[in-house]
Amino acid sequence: MLSGEQTARIKEQILKQVENFPEDKRELAKQQIEAMSPEEIEEFIKKNKLVSGQGEQECIFCSINEGKIHSHKLEENKFAIAIFEINPISRGHILIIPKKHEQFKEGVPKRLETFAKKISKKVKTKLKPAKVEIHPANLFGHGILNVLPIYEDENIDSERHKASPEEIEELKKEFEKKSAPRVPKPTKIKAEINEKLWLPKRIP
Repeated sequence: MLSGEQTARIKEQILKQVENFPEDKRELAKQQIEAMSPEEIEEFIKKNKLVSGQGEQECIFCSINEGKIHSHKLEENKFAIAIFEINPISRGHILIIPKKHEQFKEGVPKRLETFAKKISKKVKTKLKPAKVEIHPANLFGHGILNVLPIYEDENIDSERHKASPEEIEELKKEFEKKSAPRVPKPTKIKAEINEKLWLPKRIP
């Protein structure tokens, strides 16, 4: 059976997905999930195929990677995907989810750090926060990275809010906008003649 902590974490992840439900069904679904016991949560996971064939709980981040759970993807490479956090701390909060299920036991792998820095630069360019921080975390045995824009005094422990699908779609559009090409300034060429022209004396 799931422990109290496992149940709470799984409920939190399921509630995130409920935000994508139609508005008329959302509140009822939330109430039902909140009221579930550990046994009911375990049964829910099984029914929704969030359990592997060996009877082990499947990692929710692996399920996102495999497309079993809907996410709002920003970018992807062969090592990881970058998705919009649906319970963000600040506007443009991004999760980097490695495709390989492993914890960051010896620090963040270079390939993921490079990808996170690329996403961080994109966030800084598009949303203009004061700065962008990268915070690693291990959840459900899966290492992830939070790319967190800082506008005022936000930090990784700040309060989260639920972003509506419309909010996230609007954000995606901002990231998809192409920056106006830089037009090079015309170079001013100054032609200066400093030499005196020499002309032969006129012969009478």
